[in-house]
Amino acid sequence: MRNKRMNMAYRLLMTVFMVTLVASVVTAQEAADNEYTTTTMAKLAAGIALAGCGIGTGLAQSSIGAAAVGMIAEDDSKFGTGILFTVIPETIVLFGFLSIYLL
Repeated sequence: MRNKRMNMAYRLLMTVFMVTLVASVVTAQEAADNEYTTTTMAKLAAGIALAGCGIGTGLAQSSIGAAAVGMIAEDDSKFGTGILFTVIPETIVLFGFLSIYLL
């Protein structure tokens, strides 16, 4: 049941992202001579990219964090490995911030 709802939520989220991206491209093409609208749409797209990065990182860290806590509870010497695997998805958000700062 939970898997079915998660799949439906992923599909809905991807549909919203695709519709937003298509709408921003169409708007940017219609107003290509207006530089203000183009930069506004670029900033909007970068914000959407950062939101997607944040959502993906949260989903990844939820299961990794739970597994890391279980691993550390069984063996204290695995603390560094648990922290390392928990931090790896966070680099995805850094790439999202990089796209904003490159504008």
